[in-house]
Amino acid sequence: MPSPAPLRRHPQQERSRRMVERILEAAHEVLLVEGHDAASTNRIARRAGISPGSLYQYFDGKEAIVDAVVARYSDDLAARVAAAFTTNLGARGETVAHDSVAALLAALEADAEMLRVVTEQLPLAHHRERLVALRDQVTQLVATYLAAQRPTRAVEPETAAWLLVRTVEQLTVRYVLDAPSIAREVFVSELTHLVLAHLEPRRT
Repeated sequence: MPSPAPLRRHPQQERSRRMVERILEAAHEVLLVEGHDAASTNRIARRAGISPGSLYQYFDGKEAIVDAVVARYSDDLAARVAAAFTTNLGARGETVAHDSVAALLAALEADAEMLRVVTEQLPLAHHRERLVALRDQVTQLVATYLAAQRPTRAVEPETAAWLLVRTVEQLTVRYVLDAPSIAREVFVSELTHLVLAHLEPRRT
């Protein structure tokens, strides 16, 4: 995954590392409570219990802090998603589809409000590179699985994986953010059915 935005000053001592952590935690809270547009270095510093001057020792400004918060969120989400797919790739058929969908949904639900901030409030430039890297990583895992399971299928594994990963991603993200009146188990079951239907051999 891409590295986080560089710090103005890298913390060398434990005290400095704790200060950076306080700033990032405070920024995370401000983003969730007040949103990206209303967030400011003054509000982040106040939430962290430090002076704005102390904040500027480590970050150039608001957007550098937001980049660091998004990087940490993205890295955590990427680890959860990659682990979910890797764990379930040993299964077959309906089991791997169902468990992978459920695991992805759980990963997105773990910090649903931050998902909303990243998806609906931040400019795409803040997270595009990390999002693309995560999609590519998961797509490759799925393509490898499909190639092993269905080597004679008419559609290339890479094509099927590209379609499936983006379809599942969009539907799970919208399910978490829109909170439709669809029971979670029903959603997972129906999305699993959609995935399996796409993978069925086509009749000629």
